[in-house]
Amino acid sequence: MWSYNRRILLVSALALAGCGFTPAYGPQGSGSALLGAIALEEPADRNEYILNRRLEERLGRATTPRYSLKTVLTTGENALGSTSTGSNNRSNLDAKVSYDLIDQTTGQSVHSHAVSSFVGYSTSGSNVSTFASQRDAMERLMTILADQIVDQLTLIEPDQLP
Repeated sequence: MWSYNRRILLVSALALAGCGFTPAYGPQGSGSALLGAIALEEPADRNEYILNRRLEERLGRATTPRYSLKTVLTTGENALGSTSTGSNNRSNLDAKVSYDLIDQTTGQSVHSHAVSSFVGYSTSGSNVSTFASQRDAMERLMTILADQIVDQLTLIEPDQLP
């Protein structure tokens, strides 16, 4: 049984190699070309700090940056479920990040895109627990958005990077 699975894995790997597939973090992949090469903007608030922190966790801190990443973050909140007394017991946080990857030598945009997502949290507890839930939800949301940005950046074809 095990040898059968290994054969499938080997055939799959050979098929991918034959079609020009290169791993994103392999020697010729765009992911490895961006590791430690992107300078981030100074965060203006806690949300931008969490976004940048996650981006640095995934991409590494830029020691000699070739690119800079400009981000524009917008957030919103929607009340959802309500009780018979009219108070809300659930809220959604939504956010969108528009970003632009800029080549620092030429100052030109290499890649720009936008990502968005949402998360929910409970507002049915005390003020302290509601605040803690909201803060935790915002941190989860910034992590999701940062991961989406990194995923989009690793999809850039290596020959499109200067």
